Amino acid sequence: MSVNLEVPVFTNNSEEELGGKWGMVIDQDLCTGCQACVAACAMENNVPFVGEEDAAYGRTLHWIRIERLWDGLEGNYEDVRMTDFQPMLCQQCHNAPCEPVCPVYASVHSMSEDLNLQVYNRCVGTRYCANNCPYQVRVFNWRDYTDARLHPELVTLQNQLNPDVSVRRRGIMEKCTFCIQRIHRAEDKAKSENREIQDGEFTSACAQACPANAITFGRIDNPDSMVSQAALTSRGGHLLEELRTLPRVTYLAGGE
Repeated sequence: MSVNLEVPVFTNNSEEELGGKWGMVIDQDLCTGCQACVAACAMENNVPFVGEEDAAYGRTLHWIRIERLWDGLEGNYEDVRMTDFQPMLCQQCHNAPCEPVCPVYASVHSMSEDLNLQVYNRCVGTRYCANNCPYQVRVFNWRDYTDARLHPELVTLQNQLNPDVSVRRRGIMEKCTFCIQRIHRAEDKAKSENREIQDGEFTSACAQACPANAITFGRIDNPDSMVSQAALTSRGGHLLEELRTLPRVTYLAGGE
């Protein structure tokens, strides 16, 4: 019996790469690094602020962070300058490296939404998914930061929690979900009105808070949507696309 060992060739026009339902476009030429998206994400998704002590140990819990890109590092550092800001969040990969390594199937793929999701009550905190994520966007919850019994000073802050998002306990992994609670709310409303979701009807928290409109979110399976049109520019590209993770976030390179 002969075995075909030929490596498959992938092209930009493959059906697999063009697939997906929800996507995001981030224009680095517009991003100012103000971190409004970071604050909005924390408020929408009940992401706690860990404090200076844990942050110093690298235990921050941001679901989205702002990377700073520098130029001039190859010389004697006299001409070092920052060239771009790059918001970094879960890329919602179609071929997600974080999913197959989870021993308890807590890192799963939603077939209906084509999103990478985390089942919190399954997670046992092995952190294998974080080790296998090439984008380093998964975070580990080290403490019960929102437990008012352990932190009495948080009693007055309990009302700020979003009731549509579960409050995570210590010892589990978490990450960006593309604000799936907003997706489901919009889908339920459209279904009750017997119609399709309209483009721009809702957006993610980070895109809504961006003062420079650098983030566009929507249906990438609709070629006429704002997010699909924004991704058509020649400046568009995906992070580490040579790994064939097929991310759903497109970055528009910034100019000089």
